[in-house]
Amino acid sequence: MADRKSGAGDTVVIKKYANRRLYNTATSAYVTLEDLARMVREGVEFVVYDAKTNDDLTRQILTQIIFEEESRGEALLPVQFLRQLIGFYGGQMQGVLPSYLEMSLDAFARQQEQMRGQFSKAFGAAPGAGLLDEAVKRNMAMFAEAMKMWPGFSAGAARPGAAPPPEQPADPLAEMRRQMDEMRAQLDKLSRPPGKAG
Repeated sequence: MADRKSGAGDTVVIKKYANRRLYNTATSAYVTLEDLARMVREGVEFVVYDAKTNDDLTRQILTQIIFEEESRGEALLPVQFLRQLIGFYGGQMQGVLPSYLEMSLDAFARQQEQMRGQFSKAFGAAPGAGLLDEAVKRNMAMFAEAMKMWPGFSAGAARPGAAPPPEQPADPLAEMRRQMDEMRAQLDKLSRPPGKAG
């Protein structure tokens, strides 16, 4: 099934009907959640609207895709991360957390692209699976560490005998900037080719 790539502002409109069927208006065909997951991976921008009420259902459908992927054994989100994420709903930081997560994942994706580019230059082709897997593991570990630096992500996850969490800073935005700077420095370190001093 040919899908329209997003470009020059093109966004595919998906209509969701009462019978739970999803209709791709660009291809005039019904699609599944798996088709939508493939579209996301291919960089196709889409929005999902309720066919009757015209309510925007994009967030719910994307969440449903994540649920499907996780239940299929494609586990990407650690249980502790999910618990902590749920804990943020209704809290004081709920307003800034989406931006923080988006910035973190954007930085992660940019770093992955840089790494792929460096491998391509060095080897003239895509890297071996082992090298890339190792890099992804390092990046995921770095991302997990960055999430721990965020005030509240380590709250509730304290182990018996662990030191009490540090006092919250007076200015949470200044603290967030400081943490983002630290994370950028870690990303820069990881993106340097092996053997180059920083």
